[in-house]
Amino acid sequence: KDNVINKIEPLWTRKPSELKEEDYMKFYRDLYPMKEDPLFYIHLNVDYPFNLTGILYFPKIKDRMAIEKNNIQLYCNQMFVTDHVDNIVPDFLTLLHGVIDSPDIPLNVSRSYLQADENVKKISTYITKKVADRLEEIFKNERDAWEKKWDNLKLFIEYGMLSDEKFCERALKFALFKNTDGKYFSLEDYRKAVAENQTDKDKKVVYLYATDTDEQYAFIEAAKNKGYDVLLMDCELDSHYVNLLEQKIPDTRFARVDSDTIDNLIPKSEKVKPEMAQADKDDLSAMFKAVLPKGNDYFVEADNLGENAAPVIITRNEFMRRYREMSAMGGGMNFYGNMPESFNITVNLENPVMAGIITEAKSKITPMQELPAEPGKDASEDEKKRINDERQAIKDAHQAVVDEYATGNDILKQVIDLALLSNGLLKGKALSDFIARSEKVIADACRK
Repeated sequence: KDNVINKIEPLWTRKPSELKEEDYMKFYRDLYPMKEDPLFYIHLNVDYPFNLTGILYFPKIKDRMAIEKNNIQLYCNQMFVTDHVDNIVPDFLTLLHGVIDSPDIPLNVSRSYLQADENVKKISTYITKKVADRLEEIFKNERDAWEKKWDNLKLFIEYGMLSDEKFCERALKFALFKNTDGKYFSLEDYRKAVAENQTDKDKKVVYLYATDTDEQYAFIEAAKNKGYDVLLMDCELDSHYVNLLEQKIPDTRFARVDSDTIDNLIPKSEKVKPEMAQADKDDLSAMFKAVLPKGNDYFVEADNLGENAAPVIITRNEFMRRYREMSAMGGGMNFYGNMPESFNITVNLENPVMAGIITEAKSKITPMQELPAEPGKDASEDEKKRINDERQAIKDAHQAVVDEYATGNDILKQVIDLALLSNGLLKGKALSDFIARSEKVIADACRK
């Protein structure tokens, strides 16, 4: 029984000059009656150095769940052959819909033979070029339409840039950025717009971005208050994409707005850290780790962020987070995925609440007893064990004092929980405890 397409007039055999927009749309609806109308199409027609005709349509692709391959039908002299064209066109083009017809594509041959065939290579290159030509044409001549279509094209174009070097070089000219205010920029225009204000001390232009405007709202606002612009990069491929752009655009660095404190995202000069004795740093870190949720790695550091800044800011290292996401995207967690989540905890010494907690802690946590010197090389095994056990016992006793203070300090727990809550990290019992503690604080305030 003939495939249903053979009952439809082969529109791809006609000249583009003979056809109207509605002809292309009707043909698409006949091919894919359950699909949304496409964004636009390309009519292919070449007879040298190979014969190829066809019509390719760009479907709306909003997320990975909408990706469907094997929607391009291959014909030979108007006779259906297959809808598996992954050996004939680059992988990213298999996301397109439509028809290609060529008598010059060898049939019933192995995958390796197809990949080595000169005509197939030329056809693949030609189709990629025509796609890039069409995209660049719309970008140049119909910029408003291009921007309106961008959100539905972005995943396709990023996939193409990541998987095909030649397409990537072309796409750098017509790819867009979208910022958190909904404004679109070409890559070239965006660099011109932010370079003056967002160049760091190492002469790199820093592109700040967010992946969720609700979850990262506070960080976005902090960046805007500094006069910085923030891109919206909410595509599933963006962890890979920003890596690619850092390689393709010289002197460029991407940083998610919640990957560090605002002053550290775009450092303008070498920053002087506040002076703290090592023992005080150790106690501060121990206090926070006593209260923070277990199972993650926390790196606690003190900084002067200003009295109006939050007492505690929790961020995730850009490198570790990005590569964890890339690893997960690849279908396995590998090295990064098997590691605990890591968070940077920045304690703002200039915040009045935090300053009060630290002052009180110093008065209530007695300094750790001086540790005995480490055993020498010539000490006996028994002597080494005795000294090491004594050192550890002193450390454990001091840690118990720190833990008792930290876990009994409702203000410290409240400050930490607020920071966790702002990052979507407060859940389950910890969230319930926070709510109960907050209600108690309100009740106590009302009684006063």
